[in-house]
Amino acid sequence: MRSSVRAALLAMVWSAVMPLPLSAAGAVVPSAAEGYGSRLEMALNSGDTEDLTYLTGPDLSSTVQRRYDRFATDFPENRWSVEAMDPLADGRSRLRVVVRGSGTANGQNYRLEASQILAIRIEAGVMVEEEVLEEQTLLRSGTAELPITVQIPDAVLTGSRYDIDVIIDEPLGQALAAGGLIELTPDQRLEQQRPLVQLAPLGGGGLFKQVQAPQRSGVQAWAVMLVHPDGVVTATKQVRVVDTDGKITR
Repeated sequence: MRSSVRAALLAMVWSAVMPLPLSAAGAVVPSAAEGYGSRLEMALNSGDTEDLTYLTGPDLSSTVQRRYDRFATDFPENRWSVEAMDPLADGRSRLRVVVRGSGTANGQNYRLEASQILAIRIEAGVMVEEEVLEEQTLLRSGTAELPITVQIPDAVLTGSRYDIDVIIDEPLGQALAAGGLIELTPDQRLEQQRPLVQLAPLGGGGLFKQVQAPQRSGVQAWAVMLVHPDGVVTATKQVRVVDTDGKITR
């Protein structure tokens, strides 16, 4: 099983699933968002891609089925939850999507935890706009639960420098760990390509890097890999790059 790109697969599944037609026209009120979230949660947990196709237009059905089937193959034991959140000031609704899954490949066990917050807008019963506000995944191999804390901001200003910290919460004792960080390109995320992560010995309890945001607004995506005696931990995180302070806090 690929390690550093399995989480990118999840993002692709969501990106295909989420632009779905809803039943209410115009702005979505909280009750409508909750009802839609319940239907989406049931469809994701049913294990039947046909349930998802009922929530998608004909142009998306085949894409959703292909990507969802691939995700279910990698993580046959999975559980999804969808929660409607408070709407944004601009009238868009928000959904929090969380999935936990497990699978086995080449005799190795893998466990996935991932979450995504989406902003959505509806017109005439159809979702016409969606934006990923937050996205983070954590993939573990082996049986040990190496406790880590991922500290990467959800949004930063264009051109700013910011910290990427992945902290190992408990001392490793005599054990050695290695780690590496790479920025994922749009093609790597879209095509599920496997990036080459250069690993180096870790000191000081984790991986600590300072990185540069681009000069134009958009999205940066990072993959962090930690290798320790009991397995591998891979984390991915999306960072929104915005041009004003007001867009950092939603």
